[in-house]
This record gives sequence, C-alpha cells and structure tokens, in this order.
Amino acid sequence: GGFGGSYGKDQGRLDVEEGFGDKVETRFVEAGPEGADSGRVMTQMALDGADLIFTTSFGYMDPTINVAKKFPNVKFEHATGYKQADNVSTYSARFYEGRSVIGHIAGHMTESNTIGYIASFPIPEVIRGINSAYIAAKAVNPDVKMKIVWVYTWFDPGKEADAATALIEQGADIIMQHTDSPAAMTIAEEKGILAFGQASDMKQFGPNARLSSIIDDWAPYYIARTKAVMDGSWESTATWDGIKEGMVAIGDFSDKIPADVQASATALKEALSAGTTHSFTGPLNKQDGTPWLAAGETASDFGDDGLAGMNFYVEGVEGDVPQ
Repeated sequence: GGFGGSYGKDQGRLDVEEGFGDKVETRFVEAGPEGADSGRVMTQMALDGADLIFTTSFGYMDPTINVAKKFPNVKFEHATGYKQADNVSTYSARFYEGRSVIGHIAGHMTESNTIGYIASFPIPEVIRGINSAYIAAKAVNPDVKMKIVWVYTWFDPGKEADAATALIEQGADIIMQHTDSPAAMTIAEEKGILAFGQASDMKQFGPNARLSSIIDDWAPYYIARTKAVMDGSWESTATWDGIKEGMVAIGDFSDKIPADVQASATALKEALSAGTTHSFTGPLNKQDGTPWLAAGETASDFGDDGLAGMNFYVEGVEGDVPQ
C-alpha cells in the first residue's frame, strides 16, 4: 500500500502473474515487520512450497540469509542488501541517479532556497539519495540548503505528514521523500508548495504540487529472475541497475517546470543513462571538509569510501547522520 516502494514491488509481482499466466502462482504478505518476525513469514512461505521468495526491504537481510540456509532448494531475492549465499541474490536500484535529476529541478525551482527531505532510515541507500539530490541542487543554485527530517519508518502517513509540516515551517518550499506514503505530497498540495513523487507517480495526491517523480520499475527484473528459476539458469547475483536499465525512471514533468529546466533535466537524465555523467563527481568533500573525490574523479561502488557503504553527508548538508 501507500504508492511507494512496497507498492512498486507489488506491481512487479502482478507483472509476473500477467507475464507467465497460469505457469506461476504468487502470494504475498503485506506490512511484515523488519527483523526476526520476517523470518517466520519466509519460513512459512518455503514450507508452503514457494520456489522463489522476494524479500523486499533492507531490514529483511539477516532473516533472509538465515532462512535460506534451512531451505537450500528455494531461491531468495533480497532487495537493497549486501549479503549473498548460493541461493540468495541481491538486487537494488540506483535511486540516487533519479534524485540527481529531481535535485537539479529543485535547485532551479526553489524560491526560498530551502529544500525539505523526509528520510526513512540512516542506511547507505537513503544517505546516497540525500547527498546526490543536494549535489545536483547545489550545482545549479549555490545558495540552496537542505533540511532533513528522519522518521525511522518506511511507511507511516502520520509521521510523514508531520515531517512535511515541520520542513515547511523551516522554510522549505519543495519537499522530497524517501518514504512510502503520499502524505507529504498531500501536505504539499494543501500548503501550496511543490513536491516530487517517490517510487510511483503520486500525481493524484498532489496535482498542483507534483513537479515530477522517481518511479521504480521492478517488473523486468522480477520476470527475468522468475524465468531463470523456471528454466534452471538461476544463479546468485548482485544486481544494481539504474536509469540506463530502466529500473529507475523519471515521471512526466509538470508544466510548472520552465522549458529550459525541463531540457536541462532531460539532458542530465540522458547523460546519467549514457554514463557520461556520474551523480558523484569530484571535487567533493565530506561534511567535515576532508577531501573525498578529487576533481573529475567519480565515486566507486565499493571500497572504504564507496557508495555501497556510504555513511556520511557531503560538505554543505546540514545536521548529523543519525547513528
């Protein structure tokens, strides 16, 4: 529910059903808590005869690994984690590429020079998005500031609405989010400010507020992995795709975005897709001023300061990364 990340993954499940017809049967459990409780859900799915289990949130990582040990003939696909096994693959999207595009738009569009960001949990996926959005906004608007409210949940409309209200009270006239519900979009519509859809279009919740959206498209991956189990070619892999592969899409632009900004945002999206531009290109410092990337250098995926383990803000982002 909520038209966010979980909704997008369920759309992928429905596309699997449509693609394979009566050759597959899918089941789902909604709103499963992260942590040990999820392991009981996975265990029951395996006992019920599931051949392939998608575990769709970062907090399901360790339970996925633990349950997979007990069911070596069942294949598991874990979203956004980093632990694999012979029967456990990982998959994620380069959401930060999409946040570069909407950050670029926000930097141009803000009149208060303050962008609000509703963040879920302080994991690398979310921190990357904050940094990439800020870098892109700062590149076109040197005066821009980003205010961040952490809500410590993926889906809680009340908390998300309160966070949006708090950010507006701090001067934000554009709201971004890395949470699942459309509550922030609804608040933006009520308050007459601007916002971006997260994981799905969300236009119906803020027809005047919505500038564009980051849209997750899991269907091609889910269909390919299902087919691999069916034909026996499934192997444990680590997939991290972005705009180029279509796993991250940018929603239609609102007419509120000036034509030249639409053009420059489209050019940025195309450059990210082509690999001629990277969201994290130096010179960039960490928040404390220590050098991170030299001029022209791009961030690696892995390593001590790689994107996969990002646990720091870049220079200029206000506040501390929660521990």
